[in-house]
Amino acid sequence: MLAVAATALVLFVGAPWVYINVIREPAAVSFLDEVTATSLVEMGDASTTTLAESSIAPGTVLTDASGTWSVTAESQAGYRVDEVLFGQNVTAVGRTNAVTGSVTIADLVVTAAEFTVDMTTVRSDKPKRDAQFESRIMDVINYPTATFSLGSPITVDAAALSATATHSASGTLTLRGTSKPVDLSVVSTIKDGRIVLVGEIVIVFADWGIPKPSIPGISTEDSGVLEFNLVLAR
Repeated sequence: MLAVAATALVLFVGAPWVYINVIREPAAVSFLDEVTATSLVEMGDASTTTLAESSIAPGTVLTDASGTWSVTAESQAGYRVDEVLFGQNVTAVGRTNAVTGSVTIADLVVTAAEFTVDMTTVRSDKPKRDAQFESRIMDVINYPTATFSLGSPITVDAAALSATATHSASGTLTLRGTSKPVDLSVVSTIKDGRIVLVGEIVIVFADWGIPKPSIPGISTEDSGVLEFNLVLAR
């Protein structure tokens, strides 16, 4: 009986360890960490933003940002949540390219910005996690989209047209049917004539009426991160 119990314990602890540390692919690097590691100016060559494959000539310089900039198919949005999976610490990441929206700029002032994410298309590396996300956690049948609308204009320094810059933004985020004001920092750069915006927002689940994702065998923190990497074309 002791041998059986010991074997069961080894399987219970060892199997998840082997899966997480040997078999499972590492979680995708956060967009902000990727910016730090590679510099935002070089992100056009990264898998998250295929700007090098666009019709914009490499090295195109932006001298006037005025106009309406629309979200392109290279854009992504998603979540990051720290989990404890059968005693092992992992990071769950889900993302989607189904992002739409636009930014309006006039004389170096961002006057309007609105973005919509199709929550029904968010996918991670685990179908069972996705099923929980779509049903109990985010209830995408009743709340299929998440939106952000800029609340106050943002004045952009002219230097931001040729270098990486950080901007403070505020607006209204709607998530799982709950709308709340949020403040966030957005990192921007110009790449081959396009604008790239990267940032994240900490989401405390209880504040947004989101059930805690924990289930038997898997526990999570009380909050997660909503992250985005938006590539905009005029």
